[in-house]
Amino acid sequence: MQADHPVENVWDYPRPPSIELSNEHIVVALEGRVIAETSRSYRVCETSHPPTYYLPIRAFADDVLWAIAGTTICEWKGVASYYDLVTESRTIAAGAWTYPSPNPRFAALTDHVAIYPGKVDRCTIDGEVVQAQEGDFYGGWITSRVIGPFKGAPDTLAW
Repeated sequence: MQADHPVENVWDYPRPPSIELSNEHIVVALEGRVIAETSRSYRVCETSHPPTYYLPIRAFADDVLWAIAGTTICEWKGVASYYDLVTESRTIAAGAWTYPSPNPRFAALTDHVAIYPGKVDRCTIDGEVVQAQEGDFYGGWITSRVIGPFKGAPDTLAW
């Protein structure tokens, strides 16, 4: 954790969520290969959730994101579309998502992609290995920067 980032309690995050530009260095690896890297992303922070990071689509290797059918709706951000993450030896079904036309408050997320950190081999923020938020619905990134408890574990969906 960098000294310029104080510890954040996710219960202090707002609802509806906030969005903020981040200059943290993010690296995503799959099958021993860096599939995305950037120092310019967006953090979306919502009450009870670790932050979700949205990386510019140009931060991804050219052949990794494969658009798939199906959408979901977020009451705040709008309609999400999904990607499989594809390497030569592995396909991670619906391992990433995007908001092609987000609601106006989240317009900055256009052309940005979020990764489920639990579906790839490794995500790091400024060199710190990320822990995935529990559950298979949320895509929060847990680091020493944030404390919970976090929504997503068994018996927390009604929080």
